Amino acid sequence: MFRAVGCCNARNEHLATSSGAIAGNVSVPARVMGSGTGAVFELALFHPMDTVAKRLMSNRGALRGNVGEVVFREAANKSALQKWASLFPGVGFGAAYKILQRVYKFGGQPFVAEYLDRHYGGVLGSRVMAQALGGSILGIGEVVLLPLDVLKIKAQTNPEVLKGRGLISLVRAEGMRLYAGAGWTMARNAPGSFALFGGNAWAKRQMGLEESMVGKASLLQNFAASSMGATASIVVSQPLDVVKTRIQARPFDAPESGTQIIKKLLKEEGGAAFFKGVTPKLMVVGPKIVFSMTIAQSLIHHLQEKGW
Repeated sequence: MFRAVGCCNARNEHLATSSGAIAGNVSVPARVMGSGTGAVFELALFHPMDTVAKRLMSNRGALRGNVGEVVFREAANKSALQKWASLFPGVGFGAAYKILQRVYKFGGQPFVAEYLDRHYGGVLGSRVMAQALGGSILGIGEVVLLPLDVLKIKAQTNPEVLKGRGLISLVRAEGMRLYAGAGWTMARNAPGSFALFGGNAWAKRQMGLEESMVGKASLLQNFAASSMGATASIVVSQPLDVVKTRIQARPFDAPESGTQIIKKLLKEEGGAAFFKGVTPKLMVVGPKIVFSMTIAQSLIHHLQEKGW
């Protein structure tokens, strides 16, 4: 009997120092403020580079000598300032999507991971797996925000379909077509978010840190762990991200399915096309994720220490 009680107490202490540190002792306001602030800074600094990556991924032709035309489009021959300004289409949709996405994912993932660790820790085998699976589940659920992402990508890659149309009229007219590519988005997000949070948790464990999202990690440690997770996430999800981007960039009434896009891509561009845009994503989108995740983790912990 005493042994059983001791085991229960040990288990409870384990949860308090692991999953409890992940979510239980962290307030919702701290998570919302930390994740939301990271998203705002991320959007301001990285939206132009996100536009570059999306335009490269949606381009169906070869990129021989015409990169400037693909990236800057009608501003290709204009001044440097006008070129820079041309990379901000869809920033309104981007702001709504990015803030909601980061609060949902960075703020919510630790709670899911804590639940998985508490109830299925024995099956999963490690808290790293709980963190990875929690991220994957949140990544799949992220599809509810898809219409905002669709509109952002269309504004970045195919702005003609949005001209003269407000948000309300778009929602009324297009309805469920705003969820174009939902299945492909979930297929991309599941392994991508698994790698993001799993890689982040694994890196922190190698540093001797048990907590994945919130804990006593320094800013540099958060940065290093986020870099590992972001790199793994981009490489794993890139092929499906190309398909998702092309589905979302097409006109609303285009009949082409994801399977047809894949067949056409393989026939006309070859398998290497699945990794179009991966270099700018690793160079720019990767740091964007790293930046936002590092700020979120560090700020959440700081706000918690301040009593939020």
